[in-house]
Amino acid sequence: MDTLILVLEIIGTVAFAASGAMTGVKKNMDIFGVVILGLTTAVGGGVIRDLILGSTPPRTFQDPIYAVLSIAASVLVFIVARRGWFEGRHQAYDISMLVMDSLGLGAFTVTGIGAAIECGEHGAFLLVFVGVVTGVGGGVLRDVMAGDMPYIFVKHVYACASLLGAVVCTALYALGAGDSLAMLAGMLSVVLLRFLSAYFRWNLPRPSPRRDS
Repeated sequence: MDTLILVLEIIGTVAFAASGAMTGVKKNMDIFGVVILGLTTAVGGGVIRDLILGSTPPRTFQDPIYAVLSIAASVLVFIVARRGWFEGRHQAYDISMLVMDSLGLGAFTVTGIGAAIECGEHGAFLLVFVGVVTGVGGGVLRDVMAGDMPYIFVKHVYACASLLGAVVCTALYALGAGDSLAMLAGMLSVVLLRFLSAYFRWNLPRPSPRRDS
């Protein structure tokens, strides 16, 4: 299980760092801002998770691999942007952002649950809660720092996708399906729902626009 969590955390770290850096590029930040936003997006959810679980110092500060990968991915995105790859390619940018954000969300949702189980926690509510917080935490910090409304409130059932993945993963754990199957199925559920919601433009209901009488 430790190896699977590490692999998924690396995938999530790189994916979220790229999404954070892409947001920084879109906001016309300098390289320092792009890197900080990428780093915060990548490690923010994991730091919140570890604090909730009482695992201190957070794993991010125990192993520099997460910070190094985040910085490297952010710098790479900045270089690509400097070469003009994103200019005039709004659809490519949106697709890249969707893929990176979905992979990061899925990976961190299930690794959050795996980390909680490693700490000896087995309550379904806590596992789901920690999974969702780990999944959406970095993205919330990214959006707040970039001055945007967090995705979890407005974008393609973002938090609901994390919630679905957390429930699937936790349920499979409870049924004894095995660590690998539970985590991979949970991550796939997140990514699939994110893709479908983006393609079909699914969103949760919102209040109707106010009409003055």
